[in-house]
Amino acid sequence: MAITSSAKKAIRSSARKRVFNLRRKDAMRDTTKEFTKAIAARDVAEVEKLLPKVYAAIDKACKRGVIKDNTANRKKSRVAALVRRVQA
Repeated sequence: MAITSSAKKAIRSSARKRVFNLRRKDAMRDTTKEFTKAIAARDVAEVEKLLPKVYAAIDKACKRGVIKDNTANRKKSRVAALVRRVQA
């Protein structure tokens, strides 16, 4: 258990940050899952509508530090590849 007041404050702040990080990660996961369902259904209009939302969710997670830069770039690259495969 934390003894010093600064350690207690660090525990409180990390718990608060954890909530925000989980929220951002869940948003990213939900939009990506919705996108992959549209890909599976071959719904080109829905895919093109969801693409900016997926990019935004990934970028926001990266900006907040939930995922690293290379992870975000890899996810966006794979999403773009899926879009190209559906459009072909």
